[in-house]
Amino acid sequence: MYRSHMSSEEFARNVRVSVLRMTNKGQSSHIGSCFSACDILAVLYSKVMHVDPANPRAPERDRFILSKGHAGAVVYASLAECGFFDPAMLMQHYQNGSIMSGHVSHKGIPGVELSTGSLGHGLSVGAGMALRAKLDDLPYRVFVVLGDGECDEGSVWEAALFAPHHHLDNLVAIVDCNNLQGLDTTSETLNLEPLAAKWRSFGWDVAEIDGHNHQSIEEALQTKSDQGKPRCLIAHTVKGKGVSFMENQVVWHYRWPRDNEVALAIAELMGRDHARHDN
Repeated sequence: MYRSHMSSEEFARNVRVSVLRMTNKGQSSHIGSCFSACDILAVLYSKVMHVDPANPRAPERDRFILSKGHAGAVVYASLAECGFFDPAMLMQHYQNGSIMSGHVSHKGIPGVELSTGSLGHGLSVGAGMALRAKLDDLPYRVFVVLGDGECDEGSVWEAALFAPHHHLDNLVAIVDCNNLQGLDTTSETLNLEPLAAKWRSFGWDVAEIDGHNHQSIEEALQTKSDQGKPRCLIAHTVKGKGVSFMENQVVWHYRWPRDNEVALAIAELMGRDHARHDN
């Protein structure tokens, strides 16, 4: 089982730096979406999930699905940070002919369970994986990260009905609530509130957390429902988290960082990290 030699905060910083360089070189979108989910993935991969980079298809491994597949760069960077493949491969991201497409792809990339990008599918597949574990008496858990805007999709709610019906307490849905989607806020696009109450009414064990507080994330992910219910974490996040000029700016759903912006962003990330350890 993989456990990082560094803190989950350092893991997240390294992933953010990799994503900056990847999206700059490939001139690709969705860095804001990557950064809002980055802390969640850092805790999952460095502290919570049972995965083995040396044996990525082990039957007992935990499964992770990024249902908001447009943020694929954060998955690739997290897997490279764990040692699933050479980090040098990350610079192929979004290049012509590369296996590292903008929307996350499993083809030829160890550690990726599912190609995603057509929103609304990840939770259904995750529920199927969780049901298989129950039927075959396998110990793994399934973690699915969805976008809050993605919860506009009807297929999300079909899966939300299915999972409690089959008592899938080995399934965890994490909703990355950064309050922005596409070209506007989620509330203006299609209001989701009361989101936590909706999941509860569908039969889920629900908790709301700060999606950037690593201790809170870890505690919530390690907690299992004692009621035979699937678990839903409503993670309140900030799009573009970690870089001040990107935070809560809808333009970073699509815009790619230029060379000077990458330099500024890395300096800010490194400065914040050093300041945290100096205190």
